[in-house]
Amino acid sequence: MLTQQSYSETEIEREAETTETTSLSDAVKNAVENYMREMGDQPISELYEMVLSEIEAPLLEAVLSHTRNNQSRSATMLGLNRGTLRKKLKKYGML
Repeated sequence: MLTQQSYSETEIEREAETTETTSLSDAVKNAVENYMREMGDQPISELYEMVLSEIEAPLLEAVLSHTRNNQSRSATMLGLNRGTLRKKLKKYGML
């Protein structure tokens, strides 16, 4: 018999396995489809900007962390110039 705690741990392990085999594009597609399904008949606007900000901010955080906050290296890794990176960092309150 599964306890609530072991059931939750099993779900977490299953989710981790799924995450490892899911591509980024599949994850985004699934998230957008889930969002639209949850919104139901409610009007949706500015979906494109919302999705970009949901993806862009954590991307910037991960790259900055990887480069130990070196903006020049981060910009190079992202294929951006440093000024564009700084503009995006300001946009998300990361600077």
